[in-house]
Amino acid sequence: MLRIKKLDIFIAKQFGLLFIGTFFICQFVLMMQFLWRYIDELIGKGLTMEVMAQFFWYMGLMLVPQALPLAILLSSLITFGNLGESSELTAIKAAGISLMQSFRSLIIITIIIMFGSFYFQNNIGPRSNMKLTQLLISMKQKSPELEIPEGIFYDGIPNCNLYVQKKDIKTGKLYGVMIYRMTDSYEDAAIILADSAMLQSTAEKKHLLLTLWSGEWFENMQSSEMANSASVPYRRESFISKRIVLDFDADFNMTDAASLSNNAKGKSLEQIYHTIDSLNARYDSVGRSYLADASVRYYRIPSVSKADSANAIKKAEAKGYEIDTLFNRLPQDQKIRVINSALSDIRQASSDLDFKSMMTGDADQIIRLHKIEAISKFMLALSCLIFFFIGAPLGAIIRKGGLGFPVVISVLIFIIYFILDNSGYRMARSGMWAIWFGKGLASAVMIPLAIFVTWKATNDSAVFNIDAYKEFFAKLLGIRLKRHIFGKEVIINNPDYTADTEKLEKITE
Repeated sequence: MLRIKKLDIFIAKQFGLLFIGTFFICQFVLMMQFLWRYIDELIGKGLTMEVMAQFFWYMGLMLVPQALPLAILLSSLITFGNLGESSELTAIKAAGISLMQSFRSLIIITIIIMFGSFYFQNNIGPRSNMKLTQLLISMKQKSPELEIPEGIFYDGIPNCNLYVQKKDIKTGKLYGVMIYRMTDSYEDAAIILADSAMLQSTAEKKHLLLTLWSGEWFENMQSSEMANSASVPYRRESFISKRIVLDFDADFNMTDAASLSNNAKGKSLEQIYHTIDSLNARYDSVGRSYLADASVRYYRIPSVSKADSANAIKKAEAKGYEIDTLFNRLPQDQKIRVINSALSDIRQASSDLDFKSMMTGDADQIIRLHKIEAISKFMLALSCLIFFFIGAPLGAIIRKGGLGFPVVISVLIFIIYFILDNSGYRMARSGMWAIWFGKGLASAVMIPLAIFVTWKATNDSAVFNIDAYKEFFAKLLGIRLKRHIFGKEVIINNPDYTADTEKLEKITE
């Protein structure tokens, strides 16, 4: 029968209070880091409080699984650091209770948190991620005048491609503006050049007002009534100041979730496996169609056996056919036609293969992202248990509580874990590493560390004792310790036996 001891309750209370506090601290830090990343999408967009509340709510829910391992690491380290600093851990060991027995209640709590983290990632996290992604895309589309980049064409405004050489963030002015505008068809395209411009939303948020200064307007007149006149094929206009009204709905509209069907982070484990099976079946059929097309296009013969191919090669060699000899016998004009035909076939085949490679490459990346996300759900939940077996033994070894030294140790460990995990994710996403290797790299490094510090803590080994390391390396290198002996002056007087006897007799009385 399982008996809950008072010591287990005492340690669980200490850990629980610290876990709640450190969880909210870690959650706040991760939210600020995420907010700083997307601060440009929030400032100056005129978003309502309801939209902002939804953004922070879904952001907080999405970051919960990431905050749990760091909170477990920090709270377990502080808990056993406090016990060691107040000599309570020494009293526990003196009572005959081993360190692993004192971990018993917290191991159970950590396992419960680990399963809760996996459930959260599989059910609540994907919905939050999907909603948050919808909000971010909708925020970017709300005020395009703030999203216009420098040096590249921006197509966020309907029927327009806008190029800006330089942008003044303080005044909102655009310099070196070139606009490629298309209304009904490519024949009606207009090119507008201006030294400077200003793009603003109208009061009703249904249009954009583009003010241009010192520029020229070139417009093709093919579809207008003057298109039949050969004397006026296009219109050219120079202007000092000009205003253009563009149709654009600047109100906040939620993006359709159907456009995010390839977002692996917004799916549960069952949905991920279903999507992987569907993608494999779809792109396998595409691959088979590509193979059949290649067989017809490049070979134009039915499939033959190896024996038939070998016989054909032997016959060709027996007759002494040589491609160079046959080519040299042709007239000059036929040589040119043959070369041009071959180059045309090669270019067509190359472009066709490039397109097919792009299609299959995108499919491979989508499937790879889904597999990475499936493994991430297990690895992130497992990291809760790994960080506990790092934090609790380290706290017992360091014997320092509070938010000082334990915070430094926790941050260093988490930074190492984050660098390994992020590097493995990027390499697995690009296909340079196997998915299981990339996503398991951080855990493969942290598990031996957890085993090492747990073994050191249970054996009361000195891990952070500098003198012990100095002595070890001194013995290893054969360096002998030297002691400085200082000379002392000693004065010895002859004892007075008579006086000493009288003093002893008085002391005895």
